[in-house]
Amino acid sequence: MEAVETIIGIDLGTTNSLAATVFEHGPEALRPPGGEAIVPSVLTRREGRWIVGREAREQRTTHPQETVFSVKRLMGRDAQELQAALARLPYRVEAAQRGLVKVHVGEEAFTPQELSAEILREVKRNAEAALGKAVHKAVITVPAYFDDAQRQATRAAGRIAGLEVVRIINEPTAAAIAYGLDERKKGLVAVYDLGGGTFDISILELTGTVFKVLATHGDTELGGDDFDEVIAEEMRRRVREKHPEMVLDDPLSRQLLRKIAELLKIDLSRALDTEYTLELPGKGLDFKDGFNVETLNGLIAPFVDSTLESCRLALAAAGKSTADIDEVVLVGGSTRVPLVRRIVEEFFGKPPNVSINPDEVVAVGAGIQGHLLAGGRRDYVLLDVIPLALGIETLGGTFSKLITANTTVPTQANELFTTYVDNQTGVDFNIFQGEREFVKDCRSLGRFRLKGIPPMPAGLPKVEVTFLVDANGILTVSAIEQRSVMEAQIEVIPSHGLTNDEIDRIMEESFEHALDDLNQRQLVDFRNMAKAVFRGIDKAWKQARSILSEGELAQIRVQMEQVKKATGGEDPVALKAEMDKLGELTRPLADAIMSQAALSELREFFAEHRAGED
Repeated sequence: MEAVETIIGIDLGTTNSLAATVFEHGPEALRPPGGEAIVPSVLTRREGRWIVGREAREQRTTHPQETVFSVKRLMGRDAQELQAALARLPYRVEAAQRGLVKVHVGEEAFTPQELSAEILREVKRNAEAALGKAVHKAVITVPAYFDDAQRQATRAAGRIAGLEVVRIINEPTAAAIAYGLDERKKGLVAVYDLGGGTFDISILELTGTVFKVLATHGDTELGGDDFDEVIAEEMRRRVREKHPEMVLDDPLSRQLLRKIAELLKIDLSRALDTEYTLELPGKGLDFKDGFNVETLNGLIAPFVDSTLESCRLALAAAGKSTADIDEVVLVGGSTRVPLVRRIVEEFFGKPPNVSINPDEVVAVGAGIQGHLLAGGRRDYVLLDVIPLALGIETLGGTFSKLITANTTVPTQANELFTTYVDNQTGVDFNIFQGEREFVKDCRSLGRFRLKGIPPMPAGLPKVEVTFLVDANGILTVSAIEQRSVMEAQIEVIPSHGLTNDEIDRIMEESFEHALDDLNQRQLVDFRNMAKAVFRGIDKAWKQARSILSEGELAQIRVQMEQVKKATGGEDPVALKAEMDKLGELTRPLADAIMSQAALSELREFFAEHRAGED
């Protein structure tokens, strides 16, 4: 029997990211041996290489301007849209070509897609370590309220990371799959997904094996990050009360306040009050204070109330009320906040389902979907929807909707257009996504130019434009001039995104530098290993004197100097060779210590055994 191909599921989150897949015993988050499934979505750059995850997160306060977080909020957005958010970030983000933004790290600049790709690479490495084999394909989740530009940016990040993104799936839908809600005979389910940077509410109808999303709503700029920001602002206010001259807007202060705010939020999810210390020696600040749940609730209540407004809109779009909902599922780390759980329960009139780890549930659902796409058995039909209407700009700057919000995907819409000028051979189409009546209030996705129309009198050409939204919620546009029965060429100029040529260039550069990157990564890993070995030797040195001869001890000291010298170089192979020599010299010491530990355990066992007999 041929093995099912592995297509992992990846939750690319604002705060954390991870992968999952389906094993014989069921779906499970992927943990590398001795490691964690979750990769913090934080990265920093050192000596020309990326550090991703926990190690990067720990460098927020030591390298505040080079440590990047919340990249997901930058995906597929332009500088104007991000203006308010950028003012609060400790790292530098500037406008680039075609509405793109770039994050500046030291002397280098990177697009959000490239940064997300580095996070995906780390998740991919974890998955490969857990599975013991290479991974090439993935299902990646996005917030249900992500528009086409944000979905395209996510797909580009996956491609840059060396992954074939076989499907983009909405996070609440993935969560519902993970809960196994499709196994219910029938019912209505509300999936409330509050993560680090985004919020979604989806209303799903389950009928036998048909799993249909009726409506979705949300906010791609609302999440736990906003909780952290208002807590940090409250701490700033308190400091200024006692130290009016104190300015806390520099990168180090921003990162430190954010770090403490996050810890306070976590502490107050399991206690009624807590204390904190804000130390900035460079500013002469050593500030101690307390924080309680009442203060936290007062600060974050407006955000939680805003999520309920989305819930009302989603229910209205689905034609349902809270009384119709059979089950409420909580997803996302921010749903651990007690106020969130309490308000959601009050709104829907029933306690929410929190039976699966909210940090892992989305990745698990994506893993199940990947298993299904790879040919694994999972009998259900998944019908998802697009979050916002799609259409074009028409006369007077109005927005003509070709596909309405909450239309089930995949879907297609066609519309006929004509020319307004004699002998016109080209037509420009400006594509937008949104819910307002004028394009100035909607989101520009791109400009499509139809060329090659035969010269005709105005009004005679019949140009049929087709909007096609695939199962990933991603839009493609085609056009044909019907009278000439010739398909016209369309040039797509992305408003927010990397072109295929740019993606190819980035991938080529990553291949060109792959060996250098690997060498740099190995060098850092071996340097860290050397430090750990030195600590171990120093700790065991007293015992070594009673186990090894003076000559052996001298050899170890000489070899330690050789290793130290190699750590200052740039050759990982040479460093590894010196480390191996040191390992050979210290093996008798390690064996003796292990033997002594085993003897000690045996003595304790026999002592307890004798005491039991007495």
